Amino acid sequence: MIVGVPRETFPGERRVALVPAVIPTLAKAGLEVVVEAGAGAEAGYLDADYAAKGGKIIPDRAELFRVADIVTQVLCYGSNDRTGKADVPLFHPGQVLMGFLRPLGSAETIQEIASKGVTSFSIELMPRTTRAQSMDALSSMATISGYKAVLIAADTLQKMFPMLTTAAGTITPARVLILGVGVAGLQAIATARRLGAVTSAYDLRPAVKEQVQSLGARFVELPIEAKDAQDARGYATQQDEAFYRRQRELLGKVIAEHDVVITAAVIPGKKSPVLVTKEMAEGMAPGSILVDLAAERGGNCELTQPGEKIVHNGVTIIGWFNLASTVPYHASQMYAKNLTTFLQLLVKEGKLQLNTKDDIIRDTLLTHGGEVVNARLREFFSMPALATKEEAQK
Repeated sequence: MIVGVPRETFPGERRVALVPAVIPTLAKAGLEVVVEAGAGAEAGYLDADYAAKGGKIIPDRAELFRVADIVTQVLCYGSNDRTGKADVPLFHPGQVLMGFLRPLGSAETIQEIASKGVTSFSIELMPRTTRAQSMDALSSMATISGYKAVLIAADTLQKMFPMLTTAAGTITPARVLILGVGVAGLQAIATARRLGAVTSAYDLRPAVKEQVQSLGARFVELPIEAKDAQDARGYATQQDEAFYRRQRELLGKVIAEHDVVITAAVIPGKKSPVLVTKEMAEGMAPGSILVDLAAERGGNCELTQPGEKIVHNGVTIIGWFNLASTVPYHASQMYAKNLTTFLQLLVKEGKLQLNTKDDIIRDTLLTHGGEVVNARLREFFSMPALATKEEAQK
């Protein structure tokens, strides 16, 4: 089977789906890799690097889609809502598409992919299990986003992060607060601590307290309890507005005490909860920084402008997203490893094994045979359940 690696076309996207180092591993699984010319250049991987590892360079994008049995992308049509539609005419029946598809974003987009006869796998839906950990690209990219968010804050803040004792006196450390302790939040905590900041964190899930403390940060505890704080996949669950209102009241004073606030509370398929209101942001000291990692889903701060950096009452609010793309070399390396491990599960002796009894394959499979086949997705979009084989035969 042939695996194709097209160049990413989303504006500003610098990652690439597969890197040269994984080509020999895929070859052992019976897979040949073809790469669109220049696909890895912005991530630091040259065409010559791919060729040296056994990859074949194809100058024409349409030709790559024509010959590829499996197309691997970072942002597939679905997550790439700017230029991704241009690839739809290049799909052909039976082709496999793998990458970020933003499955809970638009039913029409997923149905359009299904109508082309494409078998698509959404990396976002990878189960949060020990067995699937090495394939969890969402966690890989969140790790980089959490790291980069702290660097952006440190670069923007008018203060230094660490405490320093100098001949000119003692410089007090910056105070950093992380709201939302998922993978990105944990990496933000670790990075802020390494830079020397006094770091605190809050999450509605009490279970993460130990993780926060193990990184040397203080866990902020509020006199409020969430109901069913996390789902079976380990994600925070959406609460009612009364909970968020009380949460905001209690967080206001905590936020005002910090120089930097990084928000990372994201609920899959839902608009991000507002944790920082306009009034709360105005309560921060002039020169303070807020980095909103939930900006793409509406933002955790009421004032966040997705994709923008603004200043309100002296407080800088940064709503940039796709931060993993700003560290393209290692982001691509991690993503390629995730996809390679997934491909090794899917392909045996050069043939696709679509074993839907495997929870990893079943949960990530979106479309097949012209249908949207993912049960979770059909339920989310209120689509009727697909008929079983027995029902279809009647």
